Amino acid sequence: MRGHEIPVEHRIERRYAVGAEPQPGGGVHFRVWAPKRQRVWVVLESLAGAPTEKELARDADGYFNGLVTEAGPGTFYRFRLDDLDSRPDPASRYQPEGPHGPSQVVDPLAFPWSDGAWPGLPLTGQVVYEMHVGTFTRVGTWQAALEQLSPLAELGVTAVEVMPVAEFPGRFGWGYDGVGYFAPFHAYGAPDDFRRFVDTAHSLGIGILLDVVYNHFGPDGCYLRDYADVYYCGRHHSDWGDTPCFDGPNSQPVREFFLANAAYWIDEFHLDGLRLDATQAIYDDSKPHILEEIGNRVRAAARGRRTIVVNENEPQHAQLVRPPAAGGYGLDMMWNDDWHHAAMVTLTGQDEAYFTDYRGSAQEFVSAAKYGFLYQGQWYRWQYQRRGRPAFDLEPARFVHFLANHDQVANAAGGRRPHELASPGRWRALTALLLLGPQTPMLFQGQEFSASAPFLFFADHHPELARIVDKGRRESLAEFPNLALPEMTALIAPPSEPTTFERCKLDHGERVLPGHREIWQLHKDLLHLRREDACFSAQRQGGVDGAVLDANAFVLRFFGEDGNDRLLIVNLGPTLHLDPSPEPLLAPPADSCWHVAWSSQDPAYGGVGTLPPEAAEANRRVPNRDAPRPRENWRVQGETALVLIPQPIGKEDHD
Repeated sequence: MRGHEIPVEHRIERRYAVGAEPQPGGGVHFRVWAPKRQRVWVVLESLAGAPTEKELARDADGYFNGLVTEAGPGTFYRFRLDDLDSRPDPASRYQPEGPHGPSQVVDPLAFPWSDGAWPGLPLTGQVVYEMHVGTFTRVGTWQAALEQLSPLAELGVTAVEVMPVAEFPGRFGWGYDGVGYFAPFHAYGAPDDFRRFVDTAHSLGIGILLDVVYNHFGPDGCYLRDYADVYYCGRHHSDWGDTPCFDGPNSQPVREFFLANAAYWIDEFHLDGLRLDATQAIYDDSKPHILEEIGNRVRAAARGRRTIVVNENEPQHAQLVRPPAAGGYGLDMMWNDDWHHAAMVTLTGQDEAYFTDYRGSAQEFVSAAKYGFLYQGQWYRWQYQRRGRPAFDLEPARFVHFLANHDQVANAAGGRRPHELASPGRWRALTALLLLGPQTPMLFQGQEFSASAPFLFFADHHPELARIVDKGRRESLAEFPNLALPEMTALIAPPSEPTTFERCKLDHGERVLPGHREIWQLHKDLLHLRREDACFSAQRQGGVDGAVLDANAFVLRFFGEDGNDRLLIVNLGPTLHLDPSPEPLLAPPADSCWHVAWSSQDPAYGGVGTLPPEAAEANRRVPNRDAPRPRENWRVQGETALVLIPQPIGKEDHD
């Protein structure tokens, strides 16, 4: 050996700043940030004998690190901090016994990936499907979910958005109180089971997005404060707990911890992007903002694959999805609560709590189709402040529209799904608007076949925390006056009860049963139309215009090449008799007439049959030329959505 040259077998190769990483020459290199500690030992645990301790070296920045040749993939370990009992690794890749148990060394390079040709996900053309792994199937594991991916591909889903899987306490939960940021929840399976799920999805043409929670720390099982107080921000507090400190003195390692986590999921699990939870509660007064850096780190970790970073932002600040050159943060998509809230008022007739500022009117759906957010700076009574920022420049694909998601279904009485709260005709019509509209549609698991299982709030905590969580849940739902009634509060399922969790599990066998298979076919046909028809797949800015036909009815016109346009007529009220019809968007292209190409009233979907809406088309259907001609100009059946395409006018149509 010359000078201080390190032997090849002892050279350290690290992928991330923290965590346990197996080395090519053998052993495992451990690195942890613990600036409030003077000494740190890695404690190797074994069922065969007493634990083995190895002290780690401290550097000037508060990191402790060292190569432990006795460790390897599968080794169980913890860190002993000064005179404290041993703690799990904050960057543990696996917690097989939960967040309070030992960490386990994982070799991320051992998995045999087969998705080398997978290109990732572009911004446009996506159909998102929100999934909770624990309730998506009866078994509730990655392997069981994997077995249901093929039907989703057949349906037309292009991206599965998985609810948070970072290790959390208990046997079940939504995942939003995660504490093991790098460790997939142990009850769903081992890390390689997650990788296999992703690899299989890619083989079917489906990308995987992961919901991550960077706005607060979970209340049980988070040991970060034992390592460094600076993880926690004293200036801000979220509705869910303490928030990370991204802009305080000496907070760069905190930023790096979360940036490494964002990159880790993309790199080591080949994910196609992230969904960032409640970004309004991610506080950072420094520049660049941590959200901008997360987007950059995700793209870099993908190594050329296309990625999507979706974000939930309650105040709907459009700059999040603008490029940095335009003053934005460079993220890709945003959930559009405005669209959902208008839809729910239409479906249910209820406008309490955060539905207060919506009427469910035809005008709202026309405006949303054209501009995305309904509130772009107007006064918002529910919050006593202005809501939103101007978003006229944003492409339609950047807005994620949905009729259901985990929060909204759980906030309904008894966790009932929206199809149970509305008439079948109106539900089918709004489903057509969701799946054919120019924005990015998202389905919530089971929506595609009108699943009978509810989706409730569930969280398995120790008794004292369970009592606090249950109380908080009831107080939150009390924002809705009807849910505060005694007869309704009695129906709120205790979150910590195993039966609450079990009731939410889907039965995919329902897809072929009467009352469910029709809705499955509805979704399948609409997504095929969205994918194959150039007008509906374009998602072109300015490619759609709309007009109100009635308080409950409207038309959207999708402009195609050479006048090959499409009309989507949606009537959410009773049958509309439109005579006269002085609306130019209803006029067919030159030398054409409108023909019904798709109807939500098709008997295959449980409908009552479709009458042609336009008098000219109705005349063509009259078999006896001497029969009385229809007197109406346009007649649109109640609670119906129609897709009309132009057809050339024949000689007989001029007579």
